[in-house]
Amino acid sequence: MNSIFLRIYAGMLSVLVLVALLGVGTLHLANEVRSDQYRERLARGTFRLMADNLAPMVEVERRRAVAVWARLLGIPLKIQPLDEATLETSARNRLLRGQVLVQQTGPHAAQIYSLIGEAQQLLLTGEVQQVSEQLARATIYLLIDELIRYPVAEQPQRLAELKAAKQFGFDLRLVRLDEANLDIDQRRRVDEGDTVMALGKGGDSIHVFSGMVDTPWVLEIGPLYQMNPYPPQLLVLIGALGLSLIGLMVYLLVRPLEQRLSDLEGAATRIASGHLDARVPTRGSDSVGRLAAAFNAMAEHLQRSLSIQREMVRAVSHELRTPVARLRFGLEMIGDAESEAARRKYMDGMDSDIQDLDKLVDEMLTYARLEQGAPALNFQQVDLDGLIDQVITELAPLRASVRVERGPALSALDGSGALVEAELRYLHRALQNLVTNAMRHAESRVRVSYQVGQQRCRLDVEDDGPGVPEEAWERIFTPFLRLDDSRTRASGGHGLGLSIVRRIIYWHGGRAQIGRSDSLGGARFSLIWPRKQG
Repeated sequence: MNSIFLRIYAGMLSVLVLVALLGVGTLHLANEVRSDQYRERLARGTFRLMADNLAPMVEVERRRAVAVWARLLGIPLKIQPLDEATLETSARNRLLRGQVLVQQTGPHAAQIYSLIGEAQQLLLTGEVQQVSEQLARATIYLLIDELIRYPVAEQPQRLAELKAAKQFGFDLRLVRLDEANLDIDQRRRVDEGDTVMALGKGGDSIHVFSGMVDTPWVLEIGPLYQMNPYPPQLLVLIGALGLSLIGLMVYLLVRPLEQRLSDLEGAATRIASGHLDARVPTRGSDSVGRLAAAFNAMAEHLQRSLSIQREMVRAVSHELRTPVARLRFGLEMIGDAESEAARRKYMDGMDSDIQDLDKLVDEMLTYARLEQGAPALNFQQVDLDGLIDQVITELAPLRASVRVERGPALSALDGSGALVEAELRYLHRALQNLVTNAMRHAESRVRVSYQVGQQRCRLDVEDDGPGVPEEAWERIFTPFLRLDDSRTRASGGHGLGLSIVRRIIYWHGGRAQIGRSDSLGGARFSLIWPRKQG
């Protein structure tokens, strides 16, 4: 799958399927828990009532009462010690806390346990085959048996007390026959002592009515609701709807992303085919937008590097042509020389041309190394005073008519003097190139000065020559640039010295700039870089 949308959608689908499986298991577990709670709620009041009635009885009376209830209710009942029951620890703890325990034994059957008095540790057990119907009959029988022991006027109050004390899971009330929500036939059956079950409004519940002999009351139980489990179809529907919405949202989010990545791919293809001016629209500040900006920066750097390389090839070819031609001319003249002095003159000229070629190759290699990437820099403490004196000593004899002198020196106020952090070899090369360039164009004087502050330091090289036109300040550091070809050739140089200076100070985290010297009137080249390297 090459489409980002399909990949994301497939991942979301896998997650949704996993969630659906977990949901089905959770739904089944939830239905099981709800079923247990439903059965316990129906059986709670009835079995508590029986257990509480059995608690004050002696053993013979208990046996007789359990036998009568089992025969009348159709529910097998028995009494056994709590220790003999095969129950788990959690079930025993629930019984000891006064709860009624219901354990399902079939689709509609259950085993029901209730503790008879905490001190006696006896357990009342009943096997119910039809939980709702049998428990409703048992509840009616037990409640009527309890209520008829009280005067008619007190029976509603007693029913309310039983309802609160035994925590029945459904409503209980006493109504008069003419107030009961029954039709004529149902009222006749209730009046005859029969038990009637009637559907509630909506048909989702059942009310149970039973008349109490020799009283005006009808005992109403309900509504009794069926336990409706959560349907799995609902989960499937929700899953399908969620999948559709997720797919739509992922598509709307990924589609613009795919389009932008497609633009990026197209630009890369165009650059690979030679169209180096291809660029990608940078929209937004997200990761794709940053990728597009980085791609454009890379393309610009690549275009600039290739342009510089082409320019270097053309410039090197041009620079090599002149000394090679002079070498060829010198070889021809040596063959035609009539004296040893003439041959020596031509050989000295050829040696000078070879040195010129060697210097050109050295500058080309240095510039290429600095231009392609970060060189291996070994930053160390450099004393600017010692460095300037060394460069002046090396270069002053090369042109006797030009005096190279020290200018103003401002040291740091923290007592460290003129110590700065730099790569000694490259900083020496940069200062050497600037002084050489100044001596080449100076009339009589070149001045070298420095300033060392708390954060940054600065080197200035000034001369009293004609200076550099202001419109050329921006391109003076361009490789192989010559503002005056004839003068440059006459004074030497290949147009790489200032370019090397710029790259050296760039890798020191600083900048090179040019201006006009206020004191000498010529050009002033300045190097500014951090005093301490990170």
